[in-house]
Amino acid sequence: MSLTMSKPEREAFLQETRVGILSIGEEGRGPLAVPVWFAYSPGGVVRIVISSESRKARLLRIAGRASFCVQADTPPYKYVSVEGPARLAEPDFDRDERQMARRYLGAEAAERYLAATAAERDAVPSVLVTIEPEHWLSVDYAKMRLG
Repeated sequence: MSLTMSKPEREAFLQETRVGILSIGEEGRGPLAVPVWFAYSPGGVVRIVISSESRKARLLRIAGRASFCVQADTPPYKYVSVEGPARLAEPDFDRDERQMARRYLGAEAAERYLAATAAERDAVPSVLVTIEPEHWLSVDYAKMRLG
């Protein structure tokens, strides 16, 4: 019995609204692993928006690769992890920042959040991180038959 998710299962799981963990190697230290908002469309890349001057952005420029993991933290436990090349680009405000804020906060709270953080984004621009999934790991414990 395999607990591995099929491609459609893992892609559907990544479309659910969950917080993901972005992991980036750092020489002389353990990898940086931080929670982030993200977006994913089947067959596409993982999209994350971060500050262009953050430690995450600096490490991604050096490493050029990242790992990303999303989990269900209530039974039946599941996770999907991807690893691959990470690229940085200028985000499209409506597609990347507004849409992601709405995904996580809802329409009204997202607009309040975007207004409250506008000065910060003007002072330090955001950057869009895309991770192209090359390697996948997944487990769905709902597939396990107990008893």
